[in-house]
This record gives sequence, C-alpha cells and structure tokens, in this order.
Amino acid sequence: MSTKISNWPAATPIWVDLGIDDLQAAKAFYSDLFGWDYVSGGQDSGDYLLAHVDGRAVAGLGPKQDPAMPTVWTTFLASDDVDTTAKKVVAAGGQLIASPFDVMDSGRMALAMDTVGAVFGVWQAGNHIGAERVNEHGALCWNELHTRDYTGARSFYAQAFDVSYQDVAEEGLVYSTIRRPLDGREVGGIHHDTELSEDVPNHWMTWFASDYVEGTATRAVELGATLLGPVADSPLGRMAVVRAPQGEVFGIIDAPRTSE
Repeated sequence: MSTKISNWPAATPIWVDLGIDDLQAAKAFYSDLFGWDYVSGGQDSGDYLLAHVDGRAVAGLGPKQDPAMPTVWTTFLASDDVDTTAKKVVAAGGQLIASPFDVMDSGRMALAMDTVGAVFGVWQAGNHIGAERVNEHGALCWNELHTRDYTGARSFYAQAFDVSYQDVAEEGLVYSTIRRPLDGREVGGIHHDTELSEDVPNHWMTWFASDYVEGTATRAVELGATLLGPVADSPLGRMAVVRAPQGEVFGIIDAPRTSE
C-alpha cells in the first residue's frame, strides 16, 4: 500500500482516466470489481468523477466529449511545467491534440500523441496531484507503452521527458522499464508488441493492482467483461488483461510496481 500527498516527480505516470458512453454503467462495473467510491471532480467539472479507494483518488471517469472518441483508459505523465513539456513533445516529433490549458484550480494539462500514434496526457499538479493511492487492490499499479516501433518510442520519450531505460532480460520479450530523471526509479515500461492487430493502435496500457488476480478476473467476466487470454504469470507478476463491457482494455496484476 502507498499513499501520496505531495506532487509526483516529473515523467511518472500519475493518473488515468476513462471517457465512456454510459457513465452509470461504468461506475457500477468498477465499483463492484474494485470497490470504488466516487466523488465529483468539482463544481465546473460537468459529470467528471474521481474514483476513490479508502477515501483517496485513484482514477477518473467521465462522459465522452465526442461520441466518436475511442473508449480507452488514458495515461497521464507528470510534469513540473506542462508548457515546457509540450514544446519538448513537439520538438521530439510528437503532436499536441490539446495544447496546455488550465483545469480549474486542479492543475494544468495537455493531451499529446507520440511519434507512433500512442495518445497520452501531461499533468502539472495544482490542487489535484494525480493518484493519491497506488499499489493496492483497485489502485493504479503500472503503466506501459505497447508499440510497434520500440526504438522510435524509446527515443521520443527520452527526448520529451528525459527518461532513461533498463532492459528486461526475458527470453522472447523485448521490453524495458522507464526510469524517471529525478532518481532513476522504475515508473513504467515500453513493450515491443509484435502481436498488436492492425486495428489496434500503439497505446499506453493501464494496470490496476489486485489482491487475487484469479478472483478479480472471474468477477470481471461475471460483470460482462471479456478476458483477452488466460490468467498467467509474467516477469512483472501474475496478471490478466480485461476488456470491460463498453470496450476499454486494462490489466490486473498482483505485483505492486509504481514508485513514489
């Protein structure tokens, strides 16, 4: 278990949120699966909700701003200065989907796309630091980029966020952990995913911690989700990949990974 009350260091994946068609159905699904409670994101936040575990924020949910948007969990990376980071994203060959803007007094953000099409957010904390609880059941545990262009992706994030990498030695796996610049701690991963189907873009994958992966996976199916493969062991822990009833994909894993 880990509770966070101060700002996360730059380049750390610190928040995930979901734009969804049926917000009430999503609330019910994740509440049953992870025990989430919900509070309003603020007076001017529309229907955006903060999901809580034991009174601490772990994720965000809200209605899609455009029905044509894909149903996905979006990963946000911490920044001390989102405007500077946005310039570095563009200089590294990425694109800004949404230029930096203030989110009330919660913080300042941008939405970007890397050089191979993976979408991510950048968050500069105000009153909202991002995830306040990590590495426990129902809370954010790990974020990793699944990409067809492993070398290009590593180059982009190194330039845009000043991160470094540590290769993972595992037969048949091309993977590296991401080390943030402040202290070199592992905060995420990049996976050379050669099994992505043509209709699946390069993307950031969200992983939530589970006390009992088999039980959580079984309950997800009972709630209308689909498992994208069996529960299995991996170098990072016992895990399963879930497609929720409205189509968003996320992982569940039993090994806490996120560093403070």
